[in-house]
Amino acid sequence: MTNHVETPEFWVAVGFLVLMVILYRPALRFILAGLDGRADKIRSDLEEAQKLKDEAQHLLADYQRKQRDAAKEIEGLVAAARKEADTLQKRAKEHLEASLERRERLAEEKISQAEADAVATVRNAAVDIAISATAKLLGEGLEEQEANRLIDSAITDLPQKLQ
Repeated sequence: MTNHVETPEFWVAVGFLVLMVILYRPALRFILAGLDGRADKIRSDLEEAQKLKDEAQHLLADYQRKQRDAAKEIEGLVAAARKEADTLQKRAKEHLEASLERRERLAEEKISQAEADAVATVRNAAVDIAISATAKLLGEGLEEQEANRLIDSAITDLPQKLQ
């Protein structure tokens, strides 16, 4: 039986173990440094992601506030526009009423003038008829005293008849 110490495999295994013991600390440091570096990179990336998330939330809150402010401003503008439209509508209504009132007053004045013209025309016609009737009666031979009395009576009644 051969001794295991004399076989080449044994010495390769011993050499490998010695090499592993010698390289264990530097390799462990290298592996741990790599893992620490990777952990630091991940930590840095997480912090950056948190900062970006916080910034995004801040921007979102800012835009939501601006949107609410804009909505309030739009509501104010709409309310002001409605108020202005109501004011303009009231002014237009008042202007229309005033215009209709003026036209009605002018129409009433024209009607009054037409009535006055008609009354004057009728009076003039009545005076012309009275004068011609008087002239006819006088021409037919009324006595002078009777004619004078009728003329005086007509002259006296004239102001009452012209009213």
